[in-house]
Amino acid sequence: MKVYHLYSGGKDSSLSAWILTRLGYDVELVTLTFGILDNWRFARETAEKLGFRHRVLELPKEILEKASEMAIREGHPNNAIQFIHERALETLASMREVERVSDGTRRDDRVPFLDLPKARSLEDRFGVAYIRPLLGLGYKTIRELVDRLFVVEIRESEKLEKADYEVELRHLLRERGIDPLTIFPRRHYQSRVLGWKDRG
Repeated sequence: MKVYHLYSGGKDSSLSAWILTRLGYDVELVTLTFGILDNWRFARETAEKLGFRHRVLELPKEILEKASEMAIREGHPNNAIQFIHERALETLASMREVERVSDGTRRDDRVPFLDLPKARSLEDRFGVAYIRPLLGLGYKTIRELVDRLFVVEIRESEKLEKADYEVELRHLLRERGIDPLTIFPRRHYQSRVLGWKDRG
């Protein structure tokens, strides 16, 4: 059974991929880009170190432009990131060979996160199964598993080389003359998995 898993190279999407393999799925990691930066390569590097197949899927730049307008209008990034995430899942689910999609959203996430009606809508509209391996896990459990499995780099979002939606969104805001730190939290930390811990 194959599942296409949205992948940023961070701890949550990496842990989700590991759990999916333990459940018996054939996992292919998919990193989405808008084609304005090549930050997807950070996810590819991590995928290769973890031994997963990886592909890059380009989304229309109009999605990013609409998200940037939302962030500017609202003064925060939450709805913009949610909008991108939903379009990313829809794009992945609409691919002909795809029967199962997955992401690394957690039980305690506010954004991005598909509530039950949105999750059911995704499944019904595209005829896919939507799988969230971290849905029942709290922060403490996720931290324990990540600490046991992975070598992880944690830095402020502005300084971390990563492959999530936020990087290109911040870049587009800068191109429009807007400092992303007027919209995004100043002291926000994110992670990037660098490889497996010694499992010997």
